[in-house]
Amino acid sequence: MKKLIYLFAALTLAGACSKQSGNGAKLKNDLDSVAYVIGLNVGLNLQRMDSTINVGAVCEGIRDIFRGQPRMSLEQAETYYLSYMNYALPEKARAYEEQFLADIAKSNRSYARTSSGVTYTVDDVGDQNLVPMSDRDSVMLRWVIRTADGNEIVSSYERGDTVRSLLRDLRKGVQESVRLIGRGGRIKAWVPSKAAYGPEGDPALKIAPNTTLYYEIELVDVDKYSSRRR
Repeated sequence: MKKLIYLFAALTLAGACSKQSGNGAKLKNDLDSVAYVIGLNVGLNLQRMDSTINVGAVCEGIRDIFRGQPRMSLEQAETYYLSYMNYALPEKARAYEEQFLADIAKSNRSYARTSSGVTYTVDDVGDQNLVPMSDRDSVMLRWVIRTADGNEIVSSYERGDTVRSLLRDLRKGVQESVRLIGRGGRIKAWVPSKAAYGPEGDPALKIAPNTTLYYEIELVDVDKYSSRRR
């Protein structure tokens, strides 16, 4: 299904370029076919990068290069692109994420928010005598992690394992979440990207940069550092 979507996007790109030039692209020989294949690959890559991209503007840039009349120098183009990718685009993502999390808290009064933007609801407070607070407290967790569109990244339940970690070694959003419950507690939390995997993401987990994540966390056990010192 995804291949069909990508192919449609590529065909849309080819069609838009053809419309701008006033006639349909005709594959008269092998070189034309090779050019079409290149167009397909360009369309696929652009669709993966940003499905909302202005296809007509892409085609105009290609035509300007072949006309020998680009509107920007390569140096100007590189500077503009890097500025957009490193500053404008992340800022747009943060603004969208903030509104998304604010809407969750507004539409469901069972959700609250921390100062970092973690938006959570506690299903079970657990044992309030065993709440992890020190960075050196050790915790045992089971969790399910999903993206905002519901795609499951990892599930301790499916894998049949338990996450064991010092509190300080967990992502900031997870640290904040487990501090709100005690042993045996359960919490659901939307974690903003800055408190999760940030602009780097995690290629191994297939987490894209600046991704909002949804956690369902069960705090299985807590080993207090203060108890170990005695």
